[in-house]
Amino acid sequence: MNMRDVMKLYAGRVLLLLSATLSAPGMAADNMKLFGTLIEPPPCTINDGGQVEVNFGSRVGVKKVDGVHYLQVMNYQIKCDPSASARDMTLEIMGTPSDYDTAAVTSNVTDLAIQIKQNGKPFELNKPIAISLTSPPTLSAVPVKRVGATLKEGPFEATATLRAAYQ
Repeated sequence: MNMRDVMKLYAGRVLLLLSATLSAPGMAADNMKLFGTLIEPPPCTINDGGQVEVNFGSRVGVKKVDGVHYLQVMNYQIKCDPSASARDMTLEIMGTPSDYDTAAVTSNVTDLAIQIKQNGKPFELNKPIAISLTSPPTLSAVPVKRVGATLKEGPFEATATLRAAYQ
């Protein structure tokens, strides 16, 4: 046997020994346990599952839409299972924001949107805020228009989703 044959034999033994060593941990007994409990958050409803409607009436002046006139408080109530009061909650307005105001829901009229306010400040759409279930924020809605736009007379409407969620 020459030196080259000995080296081949030795290399083969090292590989065999190495592969046996690498496979040994796979045969060890389980020593880890993972467990927990899944729960369903207590149910909540907004306005008993009904609509939150804001009616601006039929006398909104096209030249008076300025983000101040016609402000309406949104009448909504969040009711949850009593066990929900200790949980962290968020409130979110989900909808399509206008391209000139991230707190305003687009309407079916060009250059007109409805801005949502929480406690008097613009409530950015699609961005949840932390709330307390015992004292939810006052929400209001007000018509706004694109700066410099001239609105046309006619009916308008806008839709969005008000969502309360647990964190």
